[in-house]
Amino acid sequence: MDPRFRGDDVRESMKKHFTKRNILFIALFAVLGLLALQVPVTQLAGSKAKFTLFDFFGPVATGFIGTLPGIIAVFLMQFINFLIHGAQAVDAGTIIRFFPMLFAAWYFGSKSRFNWIVPVLAIAAWLAHPIGRTVWYYAMFWLIPIVMYFARDRFLLARALGATFSAHAVGGALWIWVFALPKAVWVGLIPVVAMERALFALGIAVTYVVLNNALAFLVKRQIVRWEFLVNPRYVYGQKV
Repeated sequence: MDPRFRGDDVRESMKKHFTKRNILFIALFAVLGLLALQVPVTQLAGSKAKFTLFDFFGPVATGFIGTLPGIIAVFLMQFINFLIHGAQAVDAGTIIRFFPMLFAAWYFGSKSRFNWIVPVLAIAAWLAHPIGRTVWYYAMFWLIPIVMYFARDRFLLARALGATFSAHAVGGALWIWVFALPKAVWVGLIPVVAMERALFALGIAVTYVVLNNALAFLVKRQIVRWEFLVNPRYVYGQKV
């Protein structure tokens, strides 16, 4: 293929994704996500890193502004938070935490084969680790985003479950290779993960519905002209 055509395609794609409107919404969601990052929910085993309200909010960005702009917004949220808190609050776990939410956001905003390839690779990485093999059943959590892939378009909760367990798959596979926590820790985490991820999935779904209805209200009152962001399927009292 003529490289000039590839260059034209890239430029057209850049123009499509980085319009003034998209840049505005990337900035808006980055600010909201940054605020959510300041509200801790629970601590991660073996690290200073914490789950925050961002774990509810982060994935839904792609559901409103598109996959690529949403992922950029999620990255900016985390990067700015990293700069604010400084190196003294950073460890390997904090660095790892950059990646899972990007994959959760991808899952929530895009239906592609990548959504089930990622958990398959995570399972393979887990089983390749000597400790991971001794607690192989922990990685069975990561079959959930594969199964939810086939139901994500029909059920919002399936989409949310797939997103949060996709994040868990990426984080878990990285975590065992970096921290090599003993088998007993992973076994003890199984009921915690089940409850925690159910809560996160519910939180993601509720956050999406609340934001969607808030936007619908603002559009109806003609406060903003962002009707293109509203998903009528999840607007209370509106028939589709």
